[in-house]
Amino acid sequence: MIKKPNIAILGDGGWGTTLAILLSGKNFNVSLWGAFSDYASYMDKKRVNTKFLPGFKIPRSINITHDLKNTIERSQLIIFAIPSAHMREVLKKVKKIDYPRSAVYVSVTKGIEVGSLKRMSELIKQELGNIKLAVLSGPTIAQEVVKGIPTTAVVASYDKQARKYLQNIFMTERFRIYTNDDVMGVELGGSLKNVIAIACGISDGLGFGTNTKAAILSRGLTEVSRLGLSMGAKAVTFSGISGLGDLVTTCISNFSRNRSVGEQIGKGKSLKEIQSHMQMVAEGIPTTKSAYALSMKYKVEMPITKEVYLVLYKNKSPLKAVKDLMTREKKEE
Repeated sequence: MIKKPNIAILGDGGWGTTLAILLSGKNFNVSLWGAFSDYASYMDKKRVNTKFLPGFKIPRSINITHDLKNTIERSQLIIFAIPSAHMREVLKKVKKIDYPRSAVYVSVTKGIEVGSLKRMSELIKQELGNIKLAVLSGPTIAQEVVKGIPTTAVVASYDKQARKYLQNIFMTERFRIYTNDDVMGVELGGSLKNVIAIACGISDGLGFGTNTKAAILSRGLTEVSRLGLSMGAKAVTFSGISGLGDLVTTCISNFSRNRSVGEQIGKGKSLKEIQSHMQMVAEGIPTTKSAYALSMKYKVEMPITKEVYLVLYKNKSPLKAVKDLMTREKKEE
């Protein structure tokens, strides 16, 4: 593994741009690839990501480009910051290029593909084969990280050398990186918490208080852990940074897109109406569909997830969903 790699970040959303700024601040050669040539050109000239990270200057040292082939071929570290719904499409483009088999690949996307129910690392492996692969996840609100607000995250990989290598690449005085070998647990925690964040947003939209949010957070974490254990993840991962930590941040932050979607639904807007006005992707929307399908596949009880699914996709009234959750059969904790 090269000590000072050329780094390619695929995806010019808020998180991809933030990581480009963070890594360029460590004097790495960073290229930021965007799927749309017009917008990549605009960002290159203006040096700001007005759609996804407004108000923050992008250093001139970052190469902003739409040339995927050139970006991939000259990089030794390739970071996927692509929305989960478009990940396979971009991977197929990468596959057609003479992509470097010796490079290290990292997914920073929090989602589960609808239909296949594959995590992002599984998708990458399926399309690109046997490569060095890791995931980066945690409570990482882009607007806070780019400001240098102290933040923690986790690099997970089955390859111990890759974990330590990436820990050194990403870590700064204000961005502390831990390592983990539970790739599945880290990915599930980062993905499924978005569903619970939508539930918390619905609670906010309905005008409920902290008691309700605490209930959703704690019981939501139980659901996420229950499914993760059934799939083969480690229990301890869900009480860590990429589990409880990410869940708390996404459920309470005003910057959380998933919480915001839920809030608007709680106030009476339809999902279709909300999505028509969204610039950024709320991963919790498709992940709710995948999470519900996984709960059925593994026969795991996930009542909050089920009600969010019914509200989003079956037009169930949020207040009826609350009533059905509160009046379920009595249980021990």
